[in-house]
Amino acid sequence: MDWTALFLSLELAAATLAVLLPAGLWMGRWLARARFVGKALIEAVVVLPLVLPPTVLGYYLLVSLGAASPMGAWLLEHFDIRLTFNFLGLLIASVVFNIPFMVQPIQRAFEAIPAHLTEAAAVHGLSVWQTLWRVELPLAWPGILSAAVLTFVHTLGEFGVVLMVGGSIPGQTKTIAISIYDRVQAFDMVAADRMALLLLLVSLLAVATSFFAVARTTKR
Repeated sequence: MDWTALFLSLELAAATLAVLLPAGLWMGRWLARARFVGKALIEAVVVLPLVLPPTVLGYYLLVSLGAASPMGAWLLEHFDIRLTFNFLGLLIASVVFNIPFMVQPIQRAFEAIPAHLTEAAAVHGLSVWQTLWRVELPLAWPGILSAAVLTFVHTLGEFGVVLMVGGSIPGQTKTIAISIYDRVQAFDMVAADRMALLLLLVSLLAVATSFFAVARTTKR
């Protein structure tokens, strides 16, 4: 069992969730409420990481963030910051790849809230923030929870994007999915079986817990 790779994957999933959850809340609510020309294009961009092959997305991220790119060269020269083949690169790639998994469920949750509830809150003198906190978030909670769990679990199983942007550096960029692939390539099926089973059980537990919590919240 490659515990270092597992802990790195868990750290990456937690960091991705911490970055995407507040951003996803804002973007999901905005897309649910906004009406403007070009909204369909923005929604298409949000969904794009879901339909692109991971290696294609990883390639474009590698080209955009690498030391040969204008931004990568500028950051390396002025701040000695590299955006590829390290944990920071993994985090950026994971955030981009998981945008649709976070934003879409939250957007649908906010779209399902009847408009008359927020209008009634405004009539009763609640501010925008009070309405969000007291009315919208409790009603959108099942969608928010589902988005968080999907993002976390999906990050654990990422392979193509993280391999393209981070490589397979033990202790730095070698995640559990990459470790499983390496064990299969080395014909170490016993280790691959153990890691794959552990990843399966963790993912199943997370999704089942999410469904249970959503069901309890909906029933209440």
